[in-house]
Amino acid sequence: MARAFRAASPLPLPSSRGAATAVTSGAGRGSFPWLNKKGSGKPAPQRGGPSAAGQESKGDEPGEGAAAAAEGSAEQSPSSRKRADALKRLRAAFLAAITHRRRRRQLGSCVTGTIFGRRRGRVHVALQTDPRSAPVLLVEMAAYSTGALVREMSSGLVRLALECEKTPLAAGEKRRGLLEEPTWRAYCNGRKCGFAVRRECGADEWRVLGAVEPVSVGAGVLPDDVSGDGAIAAEGDLMYMRARFERVVGSRDSEAFYMMNPDGSGGPELSIYLLRV
Repeated sequence: MARAFRAASPLPLPSSRGAATAVTSGAGRGSFPWLNKKGSGKPAPQRGGPSAAGQESKGDEPGEGAAAAAEGSAEQSPSSRKRADALKRLRAAFLAAITHRRRRRQLGSCVTGTIFGRRRGRVHVALQTDPRSAPVLLVEMAAYSTGALVREMSSGLVRLALECEKTPLAAGEKRRGLLEEPTWRAYCNGRKCGFAVRRECGADEWRVLGAVEPVSVGAGVLPDDVSGDGAIAAEGDLMYMRARFERVVGSRDSEAFYMMNPDGSGGPELSIYLLRV
């Protein structure tokens, strides 16, 4: 009879082991699989037995794995810290190189030039890529006064030439940029006027550049409180002249800056030449 029923059944009968499991689960339809299809389609939860114990043991495994991972991370923390420090140093060096390269690339064909100083004091020449940026070149002419430069400009055209020595390089050494040379020989209209020294922009220089920042083109006198030092007020008024300069690069050892007139007529009244000979 069982053989005849199996032959007439559209689906194979479950095994005796599967039937016993279905009976113990309380479904009551374990021997009729086509009835199980009409149900929810989800197997009935099993109660008790070794399977439940296996599930509980599996539930404990993630906690044990997390503890093992924490122990591994604690063991690897010194090496990971060293790796992080090395990456930080490498990133800092890379950013410094990019910043230096961007600073060199930003010096385009036009720059902002400011000449300032006390009437009987030293002349300062500052070149900026824009009015708010740090000077790419700040030169102090040690033996030439601002008043003498003003008298020279009132008489006609002025040509300032700054020359530096081309020192021999050691093996594997790279030559610094022309604007990074520390000392120069200064000439005004062909006459030697002492030496010029490249300086970093200090607090006093920043006060002057900040005071003339709104000025695009012009000249005038600044009040005494701008300089920040009343002891040097005996050197006369703090004078300045500000204009746009056209930059012309001849080679790696020569550059020229020509003052651009606002009206566009006539030649440049002031020119600055940088030479490395």
